Amino acid sequence: MLYLYDGSLNVPEILKEWYEQEATSNYGAYIPFVGTVRSEDGIEGLSFDIYEPILNSWFAAWQERAKAKGAVIKMAHSKGDVMLHESSYIAAVFSPKRRVALEFIDEFVEDFKASAPIWKYDLKNGKRVYALDRSTAISGSGLLGVRK
Repeated sequence: MLYLYDGSLNVPEILKEWYEQEATSNYGAYIPFVGTVRSEDGIEGLSFDIYEPILNSWFAAWQERAKAKGAVIKMAHSKGDVMLHESSYIAAVFSPKRRVALEFIDEFVEDFKASAPIWKYDLKNGKRVYALDRSTAISGSGLLGVRK
């Protein structure tokens, strides 16, 4: 399941909801990852733009990979502004065995950083400034790969 929210994520509420959704699914492992906006370079927060058609396709491919391992993957991401020390990203893997979940969450988060069509902006002095130095081009995406 892929969830997109305006603004910061309510981490306790989302993790509780996901846990309750899968509580009787007989999974032996539930491995969450929570990404938080940290203070650096004088930013006040981050802002995110998302190209949903590509994100949905990318996530669907990961769901198929998870299904092949008997696992389920869930992800939540923010659209718009997220201030310091708030969460903009949550991912979780549920699987029968812990090793599958541990390895899968690592692969998923790394590929997310490299491939998801999400553009990040610094919030500084009340302005949105594209974070070019911390962005990664999307492989094979043509103009979208420029991330400007």
